[in-house]
Amino acid sequence: MGILSRLLGAPAPEDRPLLVAAAAAIDRELAANIELASLWDQTHQAVVFENAEFARHAAALRRLTSGAFDFELLDEVYTRMPSVESAMERRGPVNSIKPEDKSFVETWEGDVREAQRWLRAAVDAPAPSAWALLVARLRTRGNRPNVR
Repeated sequence: MGILSRLLGAPAPEDRPLLVAAAAAIDRELAANIELASLWDQTHQAVVFENAEFARHAAALRRLTSGAFDFELLDEVYTRMPSVESAMERRGPVNSIKPEDKSFVETWEGDVREAQRWLRAAVDAPAPSAWALLVARLRTRGNRPNVR
């Protein structure tokens, strides 16, 4: 990787094992949460999701993917976890589940699967070219508020 790429924010080659480890840990955690949601779907008993690996690896993952991927989806999945757990706990008459709560949980499950695909793509992606890094940096600069 050239000097220009490093100046533009490309992760160092020695950071690759850290990216792989962080993505794998979060991917396993998301898979476990999907299993817990499936268990809820079968038993209608509320569950508590895991989130320790995301808390441990989020900063490194955000830094190492250098904005080339949609980290916000992953962040949103974890942000919505308490709301999903609350939806699982709510009950109607005769211990029934409201259709909107079931839909909310199922939508979240779909987002979790998309986040897993994103993680796997982030690990399998080739190192960004200097041109791609430059374009990404220019795009993010346009989104920043003017601070003087």
